[in-house]
Amino acid sequence: MDKLTAQRLVRSTLKAPFDRKRYHGLVNELCNGFNEAKAHIMTVPDAFAAHVKSCQRLGTFISPDDELADILVVQLTESWKLERSRTALRDFVAHKLKRDNAYKEAGLIAFVAPDAQSWRFSYIRMDYATKRDPDTGKIKTEERLTPARRYSYLVGAEEECHTAQTRFLVLLQNTAVKPTLAQFEEAFSVESVTKEFFNEYARLFKAMDEALTGVRADLAAKGVSTVDFAKKLLGQIVFLYFIQKKGWLGVSRGQSWGDGPRHFLRQLADQAVANEQCLFNEVLEPLFYDTLATDRGAEAWCPRFQCRIPFLNGGLFEPLAGYDWEQRAIVLPNALFTNRQSTPSGDLGTGILDVFDRYNFTVNEAEPLEKEVAIDPEMLGKVFENLIEENRRKGLGAFYTPREIVHYMCQESLINYLDTTVNAEIPPDPPLSKGGIKLLLRTDIEALIREGEQAAHYENARKDGTVSYQRRLPKAIEENARALDEALRTITVCDPAIGSGAFPVGMMTEIVRARMALTPYFDGATERTAYHFKRHAIQNSLYGVDIDIGAVEIAKLRLWLSLVVDEEDVQQIKPLPNLDYKVVAGNSLLGVEKNLFNDEYFKQLEALKPKFGDESNRVKRAQFKKQIDSFINKLTQGREIFDFEIYFSEVFHTKGGFDVVVGNPPYVRQEEIKHLKPLLKPLYACFTGTADLFTYFYERGINLLHNGGQFAFITSNKWYRSGYGEKLRGWLTKNTRIHELIDFGDAPVFEAMAYPTIVRLERVAQNQQNMDTSFWALTWKPGSPLADFVSVVRCDSFEIPQGSLDPSGWRLEGAAKRNLLDKLRAAGTPLGEYCKGRFYRGILTGLNDAFVVDRTTRDRLIAEHPSSADVLKPFLRGRDVKRWRVDFCEKYLIKIESSENKTHPWSNKPAKDAESLYAITYPAIHAFHEQFRVGLIKRSDQGKYFWELRSCAYWQEFEQPNIAWGNLATQPQFTFTHRGHSLCAPATFLVSDSKYLLSILNSKITRYLVSQSAAERQGGFLEYKPMYVSPIPIPTATASEQAELETLVQRILENPNAANVADLESEINERVYRLYGLTRDEIAVIEAEK
Repeated sequence: MDKLTAQRLVRSTLKAPFDRKRYHGLVNELCNGFNEAKAHIMTVPDAFAAHVKSCQRLGTFISPDDELADILVVQLTESWKLERSRTALRDFVAHKLKRDNAYKEAGLIAFVAPDAQSWRFSYIRMDYATKRDPDTGKIKTEERLTPARRYSYLVGAEEECHTAQTRFLVLLQNTAVKPTLAQFEEAFSVESVTKEFFNEYARLFKAMDEALTGVRADLAAKGVSTVDFAKKLLGQIVFLYFIQKKGWLGVSRGQSWGDGPRHFLRQLADQAVANEQCLFNEVLEPLFYDTLATDRGAEAWCPRFQCRIPFLNGGLFEPLAGYDWEQRAIVLPNALFTNRQSTPSGDLGTGILDVFDRYNFTVNEAEPLEKEVAIDPEMLGKVFENLIEENRRKGLGAFYTPREIVHYMCQESLINYLDTTVNAEIPPDPPLSKGGIKLLLRTDIEALIREGEQAAHYENARKDGTVSYQRRLPKAIEENARALDEALRTITVCDPAIGSGAFPVGMMTEIVRARMALTPYFDGATERTAYHFKRHAIQNSLYGVDIDIGAVEIAKLRLWLSLVVDEEDVQQIKPLPNLDYKVVAGNSLLGVEKNLFNDEYFKQLEALKPKFGDESNRVKRAQFKKQIDSFINKLTQGREIFDFEIYFSEVFHTKGGFDVVVGNPPYVRQEEIKHLKPLLKPLYACFTGTADLFTYFYERGINLLHNGGQFAFITSNKWYRSGYGEKLRGWLTKNTRIHELIDFGDAPVFEAMAYPTIVRLERVAQNQQNMDTSFWALTWKPGSPLADFVSVVRCDSFEIPQGSLDPSGWRLEGAAKRNLLDKLRAAGTPLGEYCKGRFYRGILTGLNDAFVVDRTTRDRLIAEHPSSADVLKPFLRGRDVKRWRVDFCEKYLIKIESSENKTHPWSNKPAKDAESLYAITYPAIHAFHEQFRVGLIKRSDQGKYFWELRSCAYWQEFEQPNIAWGNLATQPQFTFTHRGHSLCAPATFLVSDSKYLLSILNSKITRYLVSQSAAERQGGFLEYKPMYVSPIPIPTATASEQAELETLVQRILENPNAANVADLESEINERVYRLYGLTRDEIAVIEAEK
């Protein structure tokens, strides 16, 4: 099918009310034909009768991989079910696909509302689990409660189909073969939409920032950058795209909320262009800062725009930093918002509204089992965090966390919180808790959090008398429903680096789902709706801080949007809550000295905050804010520094700390926080001068918890095994109980951060014994799909005793590997002891350009004056040191030792006299150094005089026989060096001429041992620092065993490039394995390493 015909087919089918004939034609073309032989009307089980009116199978499709899919049309009972009954509809299709044990892999489904104006075109992929039958030994499919994943396009006359057109084009144009299910999944993938939208958003953001150049100084005077202004303005426009999708804008007099046009902003733009108005200054600013920010009563009639527009409150539509929008005209060109330029793909218009008009917007955030191919608030978070590439270089270090990981961390934190909180509240009852058995097992709570939403659907159906079934949730959940609900109602959660709000939104989602799942056990209870639960959580449970004001604005926007999706009162839209003292801009790592016993100030502060949160009157809200800021100012003694115990004082006064701290703290290298280190040092027990910024968030986050509070972070894993992580590792071991560590290694989980790890902990009192407990650990296997995150964790995790964690470096290994390590370490003498501590680092010049020269420069300097030969010595870089050999690249060190180590003619002379003597002694070298004078003087690594090398007490050791190695390598690269060859730092050497020792160091056992403690870099590189090499156990060998190994080493040294070197190395490894007494199974473990 040609491109134009394909585009017309998609548009005529999807940008129109549902038409069965057109739908049949589109799907038939997408599938390159499907089998209609089994088309029939399917029965609707009682459990789904409230949602599904009818279901028709149009046929079946068999992919080239022999995977089977159904083609279905599902008619709904009511229009609102299309939006609100996602779980029930997904479960209904899953039920049909599993019918008669057919276990079909997928389905292409049209979900159609009664009026057929809007409908969903969905692809549902089943998620079957398998297990082995213990009786027959056969593999069979296992029933699961949540077996399906749905990917959907919301389509119809009022919806855009730009994305669907683009994505289906590939399938429609390829008529040669039938598509695979993987290709269908790609066509319904939201990730490609995210990337495409981000590229457009980034372009628009840059264009807006440039357009604001003329008011940069005015904004700066208010403490606002054009970057922040552009972020907020784009956020405001995006927010209104979500709102207009609900039909809340431009409502005619006498019409209800929800009846407004779905393209209200486009109408305003077209009118402004036609009337030659400035769209931003004359239309959008009044809309934002007057209409949407002013309470005009229940009717909400707006004379300026001649329509109903709701009062939204919340602070989103307040001028940033209070700039005077009425007096200070910010004139942005209309072309920034809408124009007639063509895009490379043939679309018309490159402005903000032009681009946004081409996409579908949904306020439903994507979930692991439910993804809509549209722009959702979670996607905005990813777009925002990708936008700050420039800011990251400035030290913000924010990274987007994949939604599957956010989902998992939030669920697990909530499960642990309920486990500790509810069971702690249950009074002893001998018949039920004899022997200390809990009333609520952890598995019961897991069922509530992971499966409660689906179970609640069946429970409501059972109560309605439409279905009879075996109870899905454990009976203990129903018996303890009130205790569980109270714990969920009163939970407090903090993200100390909130970014775009992914974790607070994720926690809110899980809290609401759990409370909704408990609702069937509350007969006759009122205000148990998703909207009430969300609003309560936002106002009472969720807190966040970020140093970036742009992040704070996006986080607020996502929380507000989450409320909008569940606003059910179409007669009276409630104003959004004010979040200024829930989501705050500030530095989480700092604080102020304060008087926490100033009870009166705190009482008044905590009484004012709820009033401010709900106040919709602009004048009163400003008064409350002024009073709150005044009390904060008094408590901080006038210092404008964020402090948790002041800004969030109600949490510490009622609970002594947060119940849950969760997040993804910024990854900023230690070199970029030099200005912060003096401030951090007195505040943190785990402070180390070389630690990256995120390490301090661990200590801060855990100290924000009360004892028993739950902690979940995803960060870089570098602190597991680095020297700068030693204090943190020790601190965590003493102050927390570890629940889970997941190490992703170099799996590409983050696009911009290597080696992520999930760390879940519980704060305990320092004197509380926690070393005898165990935790779950997992080393992520590259290639494991994130989409199956929970399944991978359940299948591959193993237990580790907390007390077995090595203080010198954490390594996540099962019992077999830990036993192997113990055996290896007990098999010999540590290398550091074996060589009597004669480990030495290479030379650090501080300015290699001034001290390291090539052969041509060496010869020239000697030719200029023969004295130069006395100080020009062969020099090896780390890259020159190879396995079994040295590749000397004719580099030479200007070896002028410090006067602290050697007496020179200029030693102990005044600087000016000393330099004159230096010029006389080595005139050519002195002349050569002249070009580097400024750098030589500035460098910190220098001797007594700027032309000297730093003090080194082991120059004489370079004259001894040595074994040297570089700092980074994928495998051991130890070799002998020639006497008199100096070595460049960070390469290391030890004094020895033992071929036996060289055989051990170049064996696979050395690589294995180093890998268990050293930080691994991308590509499998390990750091062979002395701290990791020194503990290597050198086994005892008989004279004949040593002689055999020395003979093998000698044969390699004679010709290290020979074809038989690999065979000789294999023989060395086998002999070394025997020295350590390893079994074949233990050898297999070592051989399996990279």
